[in-house]
Amino acid sequence: MRLFICFYFLVFLVFPIVILFSTSLGTFFDTFWSKAFAPVALCTYQLSFSLAFLACLINTVFGFVVAWVLVRYTFPGKKIFDAIVDLPFALPTSVAGLSLCAIYGSKGWFGKFGIQIVFTKLGILLAMIFVSLPFVIRSVQPVLSEVNKQLEEAAWCLGATSWQTFLKVLWPTLLPALFTGMILSFSRCIGEYGSIVLLSSNFPFKDLITPVLIFQCLEQYDYTGATVFGSVLLFFCFCFFFLANLIIASLK
Repeated sequence: MRLFICFYFLVFLVFPIVILFSTSLGTFFDTFWSKAFAPVALCTYQLSFSLAFLACLINTVFGFVVAWVLVRYTFPGKKIFDAIVDLPFALPTSVAGLSLCAIYGSKGWFGKFGIQIVFTKLGILLAMIFVSLPFVIRSVQPVLSEVNKQLEEAAWCLGATSWQTFLKVLWPTLLPALFTGMILSFSRCIGEYGSIVLLSSNFPFKDLITPVLIFQCLEQYDYTGATVFGSVLLFFCFCFFFLANLIIASLK
């Protein structure tokens, strides 16, 4: 079993990453630096990470609220609502982009009032929020369901208010799960492509993100540039995830 796990881990995770880095570093002394830190590339990094971080913060807040409602309240249609939460997992991202264009486009609900959302950074943010919201909900919901309500009742009997009970009893238990959901949401946002390519104009220095830049390089047969940009994006994500895992370990 250990041998199978090691083989699976190496073949499907380690080897692709090693090949990606080795290919990009092979051009280090030639074009790596000029391509990786070109002005257009730096702009895409800044836009991708800033919008992804903002989207995961929004999802963390509202995802926690949705998970709380699904666990703590009973209302008509709860099962249906709970099932709808998982739809962004199965929905092709291009279809999600078409749906968002139909709502927020010039002929959609908001476009009729002259509100421009598609082909702006706000459209990219909405796409990121849509595809990554379920990660927060599904990370928090099981942990919240397993919280022993007797602990809350004991705190109430000892005179604690609802807010004090939440901060002292529930919050320390939910924080690692909430932070995990936040990381998963961020990772989904940073790698999103299918819906964003339909919602943004994809112009450099305006609303071009790194995944779309990589695809543009592939369309132009610039495999070196695509590999370099992918390596830089992967490196920054690895640093972020490593730091986040250290924080989660300290919370447990």
